[in-house]
Amino acid sequence: MSTADFTWLIGGPQGSGVESGANIFSKVCAEMGYQIFGKREFYSNIKGEHSYFTVRICDKKINSNINDVTLMVSFDAETIFRHYDEVVSGGGIIYDSDLEKSKTDDVNTLDGPFKERLHKELESKNKPFTIAGVLEIAKEKGVTLYPVSFKSILTTLAEELENPRLKGLVRMFNVIGVALSLGLVKMPPDSLNKTIGDIFAKKAEIAKINQETATYSYNYAAAKFEPFNHLLPGTEKEPDTILVQGFQGTALGKMACGCRMQPYYPITPASDESVFLETNEIVEVSGARPGSTAVIQCEDEIAAMGMTIGAALTGTRAATCTSGPGFALMTEMLGWAGMNEVPIVITNYQRSGPSTGLPTRHGQDDLLFAVYAGHGDFPKIVYASGDIEESFYDTGNVFNYADIFQVPVIHMMDKFHASSVITCKRFDPTKITINRGKLLEKIEGEYRRFAFTDDGISPRSRLGMDNGIFWNTGDESDEFGHITEDPILRVKMMDKRMSRLDLILKEIPQSEQALSFGVEEHTIISWGSAKGPILDAIDMLKKEGISIGYVQIKLMNPFPADYVTSLLKDAKTIIDVEANHSGQLGKLFKQNVGRDIDYFILKYSGRAMTSTEVYDSLKKIVEGKADKREVLMHGA
Repeated sequence: MSTADFTWLIGGPQGSGVESGANIFSKVCAEMGYQIFGKREFYSNIKGEHSYFTVRICDKKINSNINDVTLMVSFDAETIFRHYDEVVSGGGIIYDSDLEKSKTDDVNTLDGPFKERLHKELESKNKPFTIAGVLEIAKEKGVTLYPVSFKSILTTLAEELENPRLKGLVRMFNVIGVALSLGLVKMPPDSLNKTIGDIFAKKAEIAKINQETATYSYNYAAAKFEPFNHLLPGTEKEPDTILVQGFQGTALGKMACGCRMQPYYPITPASDESVFLETNEIVEVSGARPGSTAVIQCEDEIAAMGMTIGAALTGTRAATCTSGPGFALMTEMLGWAGMNEVPIVITNYQRSGPSTGLPTRHGQDDLLFAVYAGHGDFPKIVYASGDIEESFYDTGNVFNYADIFQVPVIHMMDKFHASSVITCKRFDPTKITINRGKLLEKIEGEYRRFAFTDDGISPRSRLGMDNGIFWNTGDESDEFGHITEDPILRVKMMDKRMSRLDLILKEIPQSEQALSFGVEEHTIISWGSAKGPILDAIDMLKKEGISIGYVQIKLMNPFPADYVTSLLKDAKTIIDVEANHSGQLGKLFKQNVGRDIDYFILKYSGRAMTSTEVYDSLKKIVEGKADKREVLMHGA
């Protein structure tokens, strides 16, 4: 049985260092051997609105967050108002004591609907509309309060260090909060100072100030606070474990599989991947594959798609990275790539739609859009990764799929992936193989770019290759690429291209099409980032003697209907779990398998699922107490 399962939450205004604080906390805990699953939530404005980061720490493998918070640290009033009720009995709240008299009306960023709900809760318990009021409710529930004046800490430290600048450095509040938290849970302080040193390795003066502030705050908590119910002294660290942010999985996968060109236009949450690639354009790692990745910020997504296609025509492995609104602009050229059999990869970090929707929030809203994107019929692959570790290896696979089958591949990721921080096994680049398909090294004799072949895939020339001249057009063409409207040739060309859908299902290993985690009477089908919460929820139910099956579908188009049907032949109740309103996987499943979904567990609030929510809904289904459609709502 696990002896540590601890959730820490830090919150503050956007731009106040919440993410930096959470990264320090996560790195310290990972350094001390704990497994980490962290998730960031933030508004779409640049500064001011509420931002928070939840980090789950455990001494066993975890795949998701849970609802309950063990320890919260806040240096602003809004975090306390929004999250006080998430802290469990026996947990704690570290907060800035200077905020106790703050009223709800003093916080301009509290939106009307939330404030109305909060006021009703405070009225029902006869509490004032203040920080003191909500903290009284928490204390009555069994939460321990740890008030401390953050400004006083800076003032005292400024005097001790004879550095008056420290008095006004409110940006240091995040480091103070992290150090107070680690002091309270008795985490060894050496790892805190080492982590800060590593993060600010190129800024010695900043590192020193942060380390001094952290040391003082850590000692303050250890000396002033009453003993806490939950301690994190450290545990044995598993070998070859890394702490990785979500977007780094696909970015590192692109480096490892030889992607050498990524044009893009900035869009949340996809931009982080391109920025990371740009920061590491030249890979200087012993044993790494030679070469660098050219990352180009374009004027819009249309230009990014055009440059990606152009790069691929030279024989270069090329990709672009976007989100739903950007992908919408790419769809005309997606058809051009399909017509001209150009192998490209589009990484789609989905977010909540429609239109701009919730720009910085989570959603699995683009599945059907991706499957049906582009006018007319042409073959494409739509492929979905379930977690960050998986995304590294899947990235290598999708580039191979693009090259082997000469089709555009849409790699489905999402905001949950992008904004998560996890511990996992170190990525192994040697497990990524490179298969360029029928990419020619030399050409002798007459060359026909779109030649009819037994398998429907034509040998591919590179731009500029001797004897490899070919034509590209957006119109239908003959084997050389010349425009044609001949009806017989049109049918042959369409059949040639579309035959690849059957070839894809035949050639891609079934283990890469769908994964079975066991099939039971009640079995889940799902895709993408719902995987983590599902696995943890199933584990929670198993401890109660309840067995739930789970099939993760990865190849969304062409849909592996026969294989999925065979996997689910013994399941009596099918439960679809995904993060969109209409149950888009359920629609694909019904269309291809011909079987109805019995229950839907859906979330479309813009917040990612927790395993607690999925557990609660699954248990209701097993007990016969659930509605056909369960909608999840946790998250501020």
